[in-house]
Amino acid sequence: LFLINLKVMADVPSIWWTSHISLLSFPCGHGQTGERPANPALWWVNGKGAEVKWSFEELGSLSRKAANVLIKPCGLKRGDRVAVILPRIPEWWLINVACMRTGLVFMPGTTQLTAKDILYRLRASKAKCVVVSEEVVPAVESIMSECPDLKTKLLVSPHSQNGWLSFQELFQSASEEHSCVETGSQEPVAIYFTSGTTGAPKMAQHSQSSLGIGYTLCGRYWLDLKSSDIIWNMSDTGWIKAAIGSVFSSWLQGACVFVHRMAQFDTDTFLDTLTTYPITTLCSAPTVYRMLVQKDLKRYKFKKLRHCLTGGEPLNPEVLEQWKAQTGLELYEGYGQTEVGIICANQKGQEIKPGSMGKGVQPYDVQIIDENGNVLPPGKEGEIALRLQTTRPFCFFSEYVDNPEKTAATIRGNFYVTGDRGVMDSDGFFWFVGRADDVIISSGYRIGPFEVESALIEHPAVVESAVVSSPDPIRGEVVKAFVVLSAPFKSSNPEKLTLELQDHVKKSTAPYKYPRKVEFVPELPKTITGKIKRNVLRDHEWGRT
Repeated sequence: LFLINLKVMADVPSIWWTSHISLLSFPCGHGQTGERPANPALWWVNGKGAEVKWSFEELGSLSRKAANVLIKPCGLKRGDRVAVILPRIPEWWLINVACMRTGLVFMPGTTQLTAKDILYRLRASKAKCVVVSEEVVPAVESIMSECPDLKTKLLVSPHSQNGWLSFQELFQSASEEHSCVETGSQEPVAIYFTSGTTGAPKMAQHSQSSLGIGYTLCGRYWLDLKSSDIIWNMSDTGWIKAAIGSVFSSWLQGACVFVHRMAQFDTDTFLDTLTTYPITTLCSAPTVYRMLVQKDLKRYKFKKLRHCLTGGEPLNPEVLEQWKAQTGLELYEGYGQTEVGIICANQKGQEIKPGSMGKGVQPYDVQIIDENGNVLPPGKEGEIALRLQTTRPFCFFSEYVDNPEKTAATIRGNFYVTGDRGVMDSDGFFWFVGRADDVIISSGYRIGPFEVESALIEHPAVVESAVVSSPDPIRGEVVKAFVVLSAPFKSSNPEKLTLELQDHVKKSTAPYKYPRKVEFVPELPKTITGKIKRNVLRDHEWGRT
């Protein structure tokens, strides 16, 4: 789908024909001979004896069948948006590729989404189809009547449900004959919902080129993948990191994507997997590494593991040092965003400064700027930004769908502003300071304070609240809520009320967003115009007052 000479990537053609080139039959990692990689494309296990291994050829054939399911029985057409809420099961990869083949817009979501979350996503996107696993069905059923644009419900399950099309049944009888839709390089391929602080999640739309070409560089340089590699990327299917490590960057290099579907994360199971399977490349959130270094890692022999990566939130330098001391392996940290991909990274062959995000990566010119768009000298804190040339870099997202104001707000003069603050040292290494937009990153999940505050305010005990990040030795940071109570609840038992509020948030929004810490306060700090000063609370929480 996305093979293109890296030498001419700066000048992306406006149109290419995906029917002529298939990623699955001719991946970039094929070498000069044009031979297929010996590795499978996908290697999936569940720890209970089930195993799936698909070659690139098999994945190509199976994805054509899946494409026919989406087009014929589901009645979808090029440009339609498809909400896909599936766990780490092989069908997620099939439907992902099937959407690319058919020109459909893939919109992934975590299975932790509540009915309220799903309702917002379906209505905001005007999705024509929703694809879910069995545990998500009740949530979708409860909000169906409020989604007039939704025409098709597709269930991925061995069991049937009234009112739902069965993917398994339709897939079994589907034809393997399918020709890729001829898509333009700037046509949408995926939409990712990003967390915000002052409103509902934004819809960041990526094009065929921004994902298809943009992550070629990531796979080749930061992930350092070759066709002989097997990568285990731990990201949930609802996030763009799954697209980076488990689809585009990996398959464009002809590497094998390894998946272990664990019911819940367990360090012993994780380490046993690394010793049992010939995994060469590991990519996981800092939280995982913080948990792993608590174990005696010298007891384990990772026979094939050669490259370890992390990203999504800052990682403590001491964890990097402990990991290397126990495994002999460096840990390469990267920094990026849903909108623009990897921005900075520690890469093979370069010096690593523990705690640094590394240096800017191709094709970006990364700078630290002030509020007026002026470049700041080394050592000065400012906003992390990308210098723009006459055209937008090919890795860039297209827009925030139906939100031109937010899209325009990302540009300041000749720069794209990330909304994150940092410092560049005299050697060109970037150091993360904080998020200008207050988004909390806990265990790799991005959580918008507004979403949690909106859930809290629904409870009769809450007059108002402010949600900020709070330091945590394992997760890096967790959600903390400062809550002003209504009069009838001011004499309540604080421990019992805390548990009640936490349970309320878990039911109102995705469970991972609930505040692990709650503090009851008489009032919240505010600006003269009445805006809550989250930065004051956050600085106090992190000991910066």
